[in-house]
Amino acid sequence: MRVNIVHPGAGELRYEIRSIVKFAKQLQSTGVGITWENIGDPVAKGEEVPQWIRDIVSRKVQDSSSFGYSPTKGLDEAREYLARARSQETGNELLAENIIFFNGLGDAIGKVYTWLNPIARVLGPNPAYPTHSSIEGAHGRSEHLTYELDPDNGWLPDMEDIRNKVKYNPNIAALLLINPDNPTGVVYPREILEEFVAIAEEFDLFLIADEIYAHLSYAAEPFTAIASVAHEVPIIVMRGLSKEVPWPGSRCGWLEFYNVHKDKAFETYVESIEEAKMTEVCSTTLPQAALPDILSDERYQPHLAARREKYKKRAGQLREAFKDNEAIKVIEPKGAFYAALELKDLKTRDVQAANPEAQELLDDILKTVPTEAHDKRFCYQLLAATGICVVPLSSGFNSSTQGFRMTLLEEDDHVFEQTLHRIAEFTAKNS
Repeated sequence: MRVNIVHPGAGELRYEIRSIVKFAKQLQSTGVGITWENIGDPVAKGEEVPQWIRDIVSRKVQDSSSFGYSPTKGLDEAREYLARARSQETGNELLAENIIFFNGLGDAIGKVYTWLNPIARVLGPNPAYPTHSSIEGAHGRSEHLTYELDPDNGWLPDMEDIRNKVKYNPNIAALLLINPDNPTGVVYPREILEEFVAIAEEFDLFLIADEIYAHLSYAAEPFTAIASVAHEVPIIVMRGLSKEVPWPGSRCGWLEFYNVHKDKAFETYVESIEEAKMTEVCSTTLPQAALPDILSDERYQPHLAARREKYKKRAGQLREAFKDNEAIKVIEPKGAFYAALELKDLKTRDVQAANPEAQELLDDILKTVPTEAHDKRFCYQLLAATGICVVPLSSGFNSSTQGFRMTLLEEDDHVFEQTLHRIAEFTAKNS
């Protein structure tokens, strides 16, 4: 091309969670049965959406207005419901006008980073969720800036690391926290959130809180929303329906803006996100129409409680399965439906695949993986040998800790126990 058409940040766009699927599909064609542990889709893993939720959606489909455009920011009734509910939940007033709906949080995340000043950077967690890290890195035309989540301290953030990175990098404009976290499953205690707010106050930053798993926390202490400890710090909170209902196919997420008028630059930035949304007209109408009826139904809280108990049980099974395994360190998750397992004493080893064709595929793919990327090699070897598809932390989650993420979504107790047993057996044989 006579003009370089490639965005300077294009090399930062990676999504290993789905990239590994291509290799898994190739293995599948050789007769290897795949156990999908890479994608956080409860429905794909067999969870049945309750009939009463389906009935609500069915009723909304019968209303012709659900087929039309919604207002750019979203349906008034949905935004007003959320404003009331969230204000009551956090004790921090949220106005309906400060809520904008998007076609899933991926859409929202893109807008948040794209409309930042090009020199403004967001410091996020490591391990990092790739939608955040990839888009922020592309925005900054370099690697995503990160602070450490410490596996030796339950994956809690190193607050001194955060403070130093903010202090010595004047381009950092915001801090990102994912709570409950994906991929680690850590839930931040209130005092950690207060430290985030204190750093933001000291250095004149705003906060971005991805709380899409907020109602799937099963930690001992109640979940604390960042808005409840915000003081006057400007905050963007990200929430959605996909993981909670669950309804991933709804592509329905929203942003909540707190303390908008406390800072003129932040107010202008929020307006730019709204203007950018106007170029798309609106987000999908049907899930917005169903949202108030679903979330306010008396059956909804028991529905969430049952799901939380299921994931808590799975987390306990995970802990027990690997408690004596010297190659795998489990930091028991407390929220969401993932676990990040640290791999210890990793070395490059030859592993026998499930069949000769799978071996050829494995040998070919490993030629493209650096020898020092031990966890990525481990994940491809595990996949070729057992059919279990997990995601490496280093390449999948921009992580300095080597390991892998798996889900807690398997509906069948026996299948889940067998999956854990097969991973343990594989590591024992190849460590």
